[in-house]
Amino acid sequence: MTGEHRGPPRALFGGYAFDLDGTVYLGDAPLPGAIETLGRIRRAGRPVVFVTNNPLHSAEDYAGKLRGLGVEAATADVVTATDALVSYLTSACSQARLLVVGEKVLTGTLSAAGFALTAEPAAADVVVVSFDRTFDYDKLLAAYRAVRLGGARLVATNPDPYCPTPDGGLPDCAAMLAAVQACTGATAEAVVGKPSRHMAAAVLDRLGLAAADAAMVGDRLSTDMVMAKSAGMAGILVLTGATSPADLAAAEASELPDYVIQALPELLLGGTDPARGRDCAGKEESGTCLSSSSCLLTTTPRSPTRGRSTTRCVAPDCGTWASRTSAPPLMSSPRSPEPHTMTASR
Repeated sequence: MTGEHRGPPRALFGGYAFDLDGTVYLGDAPLPGAIETLGRIRRAGRPVVFVTNNPLHSAEDYAGKLRGLGVEAATADVVTATDALVSYLTSACSQARLLVVGEKVLTGTLSAAGFALTAEPAAADVVVVSFDRTFDYDKLLAAYRAVRLGGARLVATNPDPYCPTPDGGLPDCAAMLAAVQACTGATAEAVVGKPSRHMAAAVLDRLGLAAADAAMVGDRLSTDMVMAKSAGMAGILVLTGATSPADLAAAEASELPDYVIQALPELLLGGTDPARGRDCAGKEESGTCLSSSSCLLTTTPRSPTRGRSTTRCVAPDCGTWASRTSAPPLMSSPRSPEPHTMTASR
């Protein structure tokens, strides 16, 4: 890796796509500050969608989980790898008979979408490989016979090697796909989840934005950041999941994020406070600290001679502060945010 990575964004973007596992929550627990940050971004009028490569649950399941954690979420706010898979199969092979290496939620979704499913390798036109906690030798053998002996095409839901969990993770789709590819000699013609163009198109369609106005926030370099870069979105890496500072230091150029944050509350550190609509210019007020829910910010008036206002946290032991030469912008291009001077320290 070469070059310096940027810290938190200095302005709010037009809309946000958030990864789930390792970004918004880990297991069944929300990550620190995630719920509050999502609420503030939405109150600022920015559209939000949630994006996951995990095909073990439906979009409605994920929306229900988010609501249970206190996040406003409808089914249409969630884009899954299964959504991208259905879109791809509909356009590429709508009449194909599918042999699925996956769990019941995936087979149910594909059946409901009108695809013919088969358990017979000789009858399969396409083998679909997914994250499958019931993967065994019988499933591998069926996939082998369909692809190697029957000439079936090979498609997969997502490229993740493992899924983050509180106890260290679970082997994900890439592990199952590697087994099938190793014994068949075939290569999947499409892996439709992040970072594929199929997933990026679905995300931008749900946001209703051009790529240049959107930001992808996630914890994986190889999926979240690669998709952001290839689609023209801003890539914001959060270090609460799969990526460590050492991983970031060793990243390929195609994986490098535009911004790096320690946790989701840092998304708001450099922009306006959506909950209060503060403009940080010519006013003196207190509110919630943008970097810690327990802190209080106080803004002193902008100097008429120096054109500067200073915002600092007055809670004990915080020390967060920022100086701005003007009011921070409500919105800017992800690649070139409106310039304003800001320094923050903890």
